[in-house]
Amino acid sequence: MRAGSQSNRTARQRLARKEAKEAFARDQRKRRLRDNAFAGAAGALVLALAVALQVFWFSSNPTADDLAALKQEAKAGQNASAIPDPSLAAGRTFTGTLVLNGADIGVELDGSAAPQAAAVFKSLADSSFFDGKDCHRLTTQDTMGVLQCGSLDGTGAGDPDYQWGPVENSPEDGTYPAGTIAVARGASPDSHGTQFFIAYKDSVITQETGGYTIMGKVTSGLEVLEAIAADGVADGGRDGRPSTPVTIDSFTLK
Repeated sequence: MRAGSQSNRTARQRLARKEAKEAFARDQRKRRLRDNAFAGAAGALVLALAVALQVFWFSSNPTADDLAALKQEAKAGQNASAIPDPSLAAGRTFTGTLVLNGADIGVELDGSAAPQAAAVFKSLADSSFFDGKDCHRLTTQDTMGVLQCGSLDGTGAGDPDYQWGPVENSPEDGTYPAGTIAVARGASPDSHGTQFFIAYKDSVITQETGGYTIMGKVTSGLEVLEAIAADGVADGGRDGRPSTPVTIDSFTLK
């Protein structure tokens, strides 16, 4: 009887230890699952906070690296190889003629002040890009008077595959004297394209988004622009399509 009791007791102890180990293992598995779930939620929260902080920080305190990244993103999908290198115009002055509705306007582009813009517009002029393009916008406001030209299709639309930057030679006080030739752009400093505008009178333009590149000036024929402006805007407003349709016959630079 004693030997059998000892054997039974040993078997019960073995079973108890086995059950205890299994219970402990189950508890550990539950704990790991709970911890992993918490860690995943915490990680997601940290990631979300990090993204939020990054967006906030970037929007309020952009660094040079941030701006460089934004510039790269803005150029994504465009044919960047088509943008002329600014070295092609640096230190050079290009002179030529812009012919509007058969009337000559003498122009000069300053590659020292705006090498990227001068390189782009010299290249476009050399390729006869502007020939036959319309000047789609006339502004006759009290403080601003400009004629804008060079749209891809004459409606004011740009070419999303031909965008470049940065803004060059922008006046700090926002003053664009009569005869100024400047580059039009979208909201981004790297959204220049093929459009330009000419101030036919002294103009003040807001500089809130970085201003506009002054790339040159009219050297003769400003009266051609003044006559177009005198005819006003097509719908009688102060900013829109000119009443007198304006077409670029040619734009030559040398």
